[in-house]
Amino acid sequence: MFSLIFPGQGSQTVGMCKELYNKFNLIKDIFKRADNILNFPISNIILQGPKEELDLTENTQPAVFLVGYSIFSLLTKEFKFDDNKAIFFAGHSLGEYTALSSSGFLSFEDTLKILRIRGQAMQSSVPKGEGGMIAVLGSKIEIIENLLKENEKKYECYIANDNSEGQLVLSGKKKDLEIFSLDLKKNSIKNIILPVSAPFHCKLMNKATEIMRTEIEKLNFLPSKKTLISNVTGKSINEISVIKDLLIKQIESPVKWRNSIKYMIENGTKSFIEIGPGKVLSGLIKRIDKTVKVSAINNEEDITMLKNTHGF
Repeated sequence: MFSLIFPGQGSQTVGMCKELYNKFNLIKDIFKRADNILNFPISNIILQGPKEELDLTENTQPAVFLVGYSIFSLLTKEFKFDDNKAIFFAGHSLGEYTALSSSGFLSFEDTLKILRIRGQAMQSSVPKGEGGMIAVLGSKIEIIENLLKENEKKYECYIANDNSEGQLVLSGKKKDLEIFSLDLKKNSIKNIILPVSAPFHCKLMNKATEIMRTEIEKLNFLPSKKTLISNVTGKSINEISVIKDLLIKQIESPVKWRNSIKYMIENGTKSFIEIGPGKVLSGLIKRIDKTVKVSAINNEEDITMLKNTHGF
C-alpha cells in the first residue's frame, strides 16, 4: 500500500534527470515538448544550467515539474509501473501540481504553463530583496507560534511550511526575519536564513493569489478517479471545485506537509515513492515516522530497486 509524492522548490540541481534523458527517448520527447510549449529552452537550463537561471522561481517551478512528470511517465509507460495502486498522490507546494498532472486532473501543457505563471507571480509579489524565508530546526511548532504571538508588534513573520518534527520554515520581510532570528538564538533555537528571494506561503503573496485566482479559473480540469492530498488541509481531495479553491488558497497558506504524511499513513500508506529531483521529502518522512518505507526515484538504478521491491 503506497502513495506517490512529488518534491517542490529547493530540490532542483543543474543536470537533474540527465542520466535518464541520455538513455530514454521518452524523456527527450517530453523535454522537447516542454521547450515548444514554453517557447524557450527549459531543457537546456535543467541539463546545463547555469544554476542562477535554474534557481529563478519562474524557471524552477516548471523545471521541477518537468523532471518529476518525466520520471513518472517513464515509470508508468516504459517500465509499466501501475500507478492505479497508489492510495494517494501528494506534492510539496509546486509539487502538488506535479501530483495533479500525474494523477490526470491537469494536462501536461496546462501544468507547465500555469507553473511558469505561478513562478512569475510569486517572484513579483514582493519587490526583489525585500522578502525571504528562514528554516527553524529542533523546535516544536507550538513554541514558535507562541514566540510569534508574543512579538507580533516587533516583527511580522509567518509559518510557511510545517515540514516535519523539528523542521519549520517561516516567511516574512528580511528586516523582520533578521530580528526574529536573533530572538530564536536568544532562546537557543537553531535557525538558518534560506537563499530564496521571496516570502512564499504567507499573506505577503496576496498579489500572486489574485493572479492565480484568474489563471486557475481558466484551467481545464479533467475528471480523475485518483485521490490527492491538499497542502492547505493536509487531507484528501478529489472534487474539482474543491481542488481549484484550495490551489488558490495554497499561495498564501502554510504547507501542512507533516499533517499530510500523517494523514496518508493513518489511511493505509505503508510506503512512499518520491518521484522527482533529490531526496528532500524522503528525509522529511523519516523524521515524521521511522517505520514507513521510502524510495526516491532519480535514476535507472532507483527504478530497478523499486521494481524489485514493488514487483512491477
